[in-house]
Amino acid sequence: MNTFQDVRDAVVIGAGPTGLALAIALRRYGLDTTVVEKAPSTKREPRASVIWQRALEALRDLGCADAMTGRGLPLTTAEFHVRGHLAGIQDMRMPHTAFPGPLSIEQDTVEGVLHERLRRLGPDVRWSTEAVAVRRADHGAQIDLHGPDGPPRTVNCRWVVGCEGSRSLLRTTLGIPFEGEQRTNLQCLQLNATADWDHPQHPPITRIFINHGVTLITNPVPGGAIRFFAFCPDTTPGTEDPPTTPPTTEDMTAVVARATGIDHIRLRPTEPHWANRSRFQDRLAATLRQGPALLVGDSAHLWAPIGGRGLNTGLLGAHNLGWKLAAVHHGWCDEELLDTYSTEQRRLAQEVMRHMRRNILELPPDRPTLTAIGLLLPHVLRSATLSRRGSLLLSDFARNHRTSTLSTTGTGGDRTGPRPGDRVPDLAVTSTTGPAHLHDLLSYQRWSLLLVGGTRQHAAAAQELLDQYAVPVALFRIRPRTDTRARHRTLPDRTLLLVRPDGYLGLRTRTDDLPGLEAYAQRWFRRRTR
Repeated sequence: MNTFQDVRDAVVIGAGPTGLALAIALRRYGLDTTVVEKAPSTKREPRASVIWQRALEALRDLGCADAMTGRGLPLTTAEFHVRGHLAGIQDMRMPHTAFPGPLSIEQDTVEGVLHERLRRLGPDVRWSTEAVAVRRADHGAQIDLHGPDGPPRTVNCRWVVGCEGSRSLLRTTLGIPFEGEQRTNLQCLQLNATADWDHPQHPPITRIFINHGVTLITNPVPGGAIRFFAFCPDTTPGTEDPPTTPPTTEDMTAVVARATGIDHIRLRPTEPHWANRSRFQDRLAATLRQGPALLVGDSAHLWAPIGGRGLNTGLLGAHNLGWKLAAVHHGWCDEELLDTYSTEQRRLAQEVMRHMRRNILELPPDRPTLTAIGLLLPHVLRSATLSRRGSLLLSDFARNHRTSTLSTTGTGGDRTGPRPGDRVPDLAVTSTTGPAHLHDLLSYQRWSLLLVGGTRQHAAAAQELLDQYAVPVALFRIRPRTDTRARHRTLPDRTLLLVRPDGYLGLRTRTDDLPGLEAYAQRWFRRRTR
């Protein structure tokens, strides 16, 4: 068999949102990255339909956020209806971010935007090309590809990343267990349609209808339609086999009527028609890294789409891995840094899975649970504190890497504000160049050292120390500006903050703690070669 060989820095298997996002990140760092996909093009089905605030920040780092927001609909409010009655309203907007609310945008549009961005950074995806075998090799891996024409091709690469979904060839080849089980007695029905009913279209509003045995979520989608998204039990065991075909318009109308208590409903499916019925598994790979091979997205973890977390968690995984893989590839950091991707992303996935399994506001309730929801939910939504906690969790701003080995607390100082492992909020600050928002000073292409109230001498000493290391770091002296919404100082004075490229805090200590900064740099960064 004749083979044609080529050599790349990285090969990404799978051109879904996660694979495209990772490839963009790697190309922005200068890695020669090839993306292969057995399908002939990006998906033509809407599928996932919401991007939450933290994932929007990640997409901004990849240069895609403006295109996304230009094609999506901002969401601001969630209305909760229990047994057909309004139980309360939740404000989904968050402070200290350029993206205060989530975005309604469907997956085919997301993939289109990412694909456009990738093509501006280099060659197109190798469409209709399947990875059929993966082997470990000296200093990397080999992947056998079957394309639409020509001889089979073997690609040699330093890194290979599996983003090809639940039936991952890479994960199977590596023998990594996909731990978990089938989710029983739960199905999700979806239909894009316009509706004649008692709830007129209002673009910023998501509505959640909770009734016995069904939870219905409705989101406006670009183009004037509504995504009807219902969680229901499977057919009662022993009566007949659970259905496998997409729901008909009549099926979905009956589900909407049962959830809302409205019997005069007419649904008109959009063109092109899209309806879907799905069932789920809850699974997590035992590790997300084995040598030069890594797993991201559904290849690494999957669960029921409760809370709309699958697409978002995959994008955040690509965001986490991209800068780390580039830093190791360029020789700025040792390979131990890649192990932190596996531990951080697995912990994040475990946390999401645990929260979604307990999400009684989206799982179809039995009668006792429905009664409890009806009694308690109005009180929760009237509490500003509890409502904000819910919005914080939905936005993914509450999720952190505090237990990561990359997160280090130094000596002394005020303990208010972000802790190591937390996402750094986009606060109003004053730097040596004038007023700014904190995220304007950060960059996905480097680390950022923030000296809050530090002196010029502190800055000069820190800069001299960091200049000994190969990893790119920019230093800023800043002071917080007054924020009337903050109950306390969110950036305490005389504090040193070393922020990772993905916007999470790595080290926090005093501005004069040069030994603490040096210890962190020695642990994670390589020294410059002479």
